[in-house]
Amino acid sequence: MNADSLDGRLLFAIPKKGRLHEKCLELLAGADIQFRRHARLDVCLVKNHNIALVFLPASDIPSFVGKGNVDLGITGQDVILESEMQEHVTETLKLGFGKCALQVQVPEAGDIKTVEDLAGKRVVTSFEVLAGQYFKSLDDRLQLPEDKRTKIEYVGGSVEAACSLGLADGIVDLVESGDTMRAAGLHAIATVLQTEAVLIKSSTPKHPALEPLIQLVTSRIAGVVAAGRYVVCEYNIRRTKLHDAAAITPGRRAPTISPLEDEEWVAVSVMVEKSKIANAMDELAKIGAEDIMIFNLDNCRV
Repeated sequence: MNADSLDGRLLFAIPKKGRLHEKCLELLAGADIQFRRHARLDVCLVKNHNIALVFLPASDIPSFVGKGNVDLGITGQDVILESEMQEHVTETLKLGFGKCALQVQVPEAGDIKTVEDLAGKRVVTSFEVLAGQYFKSLDDRLQLPEDKRTKIEYVGGSVEAACSLGLADGIVDLVESGDTMRAAGLHAIATVLQTEAVLIKSSTPKHPALEPLIQLVTSRIAGVVAAGRYVVCEYNIRRTKLHDAAAITPGRRAPTISPLEDEEWVAVSVMVEKSKIANAMDELAKIGAEDIMIFNLDNCRV
């Protein structure tokens, strides 16, 4: 592949490995973005759209997007903030995966119980910017003198081992389930931020002609995300109970109401979040709804 084959194509950056990579591939498949990536090649052409996928380290994607080297990208909100590119990229869509927390963790058996106890001591992290900002604010609030302020040290990996090795009094790291931290004898005393994967584009795009394709890709991905988050709930309900039913299942905008042959009854079709559907069905049954059915979505447009 040469540079000429990329001319005029939308460049879409995807994490090349790590916690977001496989989820991104599922997202692309759901959006019908077809490609074949040859071994060891980090750029490949999409077969059915004027797009080229660029596989990059997630930590590099905000800079590539923010500087206009690529047009779209998927990465974590924490990565954007750590790279200090939030002024240069626009978050167009939260993707609902890669959710985790950047937390302050300390040894469970130690004397440090709060972040105030940790202030002024040694903190090891691979998030120097975010940890530095957090503890600067804390040190300022506690009015610590310059020679007593929290010391932030960078470690690229295995941050959770820093305390047991005597390198730190506490760490700042991403936590998903918390199992790794508990195994290392650590527990959280504060959360710096909650983060998830997001779709981003440049705040100052260099290729305005690609905007319709950017909107198409965004719309398709939004449909895949919504299909994973929602189900369709259909049921019959007496007209006199319709107001109560709508309060239980308000839908994204409003329920679809259809008349039945029995004029006292109507059929309702509505999108409901998967996480809320079991309770919604229970509440609908309590007010007399009948024939309550749930349908999974393969895809949608929202």
